[in-house]
Amino acid sequence: MFTSILSTVEGSMTFENALLCTAVSLVLGIAISFIYMRSQNSYTKSFAITLALLPVLVQCVIMMVNGNLGTSVAVLGTFSLVRFRSVAGSSSEIASVFFAMAVGLATGMGFLTFAALITLVIGLVYFVLGMTDFGEGRNNPKDLRITIAENLDYTEIFDDIFEKYAKKCKLQQVKTTNLGSMYELKYHITLNDEKKEKAMIDEIRCRNGNLTVICGRMSSIQETL
Repeated sequence: MFTSILSTVEGSMTFENALLCTAVSLVLGIAISFIYMRSQNSYTKSFAITLALLPVLVQCVIMMVNGNLGTSVAVLGTFSLVRFRSVAGSSSEIASVFFAMAVGLATGMGFLTFAALITLVIGLVYFVLGMTDFGEGRNNPKDLRITIAENLDYTEIFDDIFEKYAKKCKLQQVKTTNLGSMYELKYHITLNDEKKEKAMIDEIRCRNGNLTVICGRMSSIQETL
């Protein structure tokens, strides 16, 4: 069942086998890209296209190497250059890239049935886990940004409010804004009850003179590996 279609080729590959591997790689790459798009709330078109084409590219590289040590070293150096010139992505993006590369490696070695199987199994698990609440805490940490006037002492001004509404709270950053006439405070907080988020924000607005208050999910940079 998991026999390579290239195992019977000695020293070279046939056009039919190369075309079949490429077609399977493209189909499975599109399937991986579709699974990623369906399981994520936001994504870019360029990354979706990259996932669709990545198995074909990896498959072509593996076929070109074909046991040649010198070519293998050159390919390794090329991949290293690409890695260090790439922007670090989120954990889900990195997992999807490895997923696509694994499928490309399988098709490049001729194991088309195995490539289809891992695409089906891993894709199904990835989709199900992404669509459910798996891994999510009951009280997720959030970013809280508060703007205050420069004449206010920010060190303890909101402590009583945070003790009332938050399990954890830590001041992460303080910066001046509006030409130095205001401070912007950035906190990481975990609420006792997310249903009381509005009540907390209302009390903060009364304390900071109804200036800007922003409360939302943690920045995506927190999801990087």
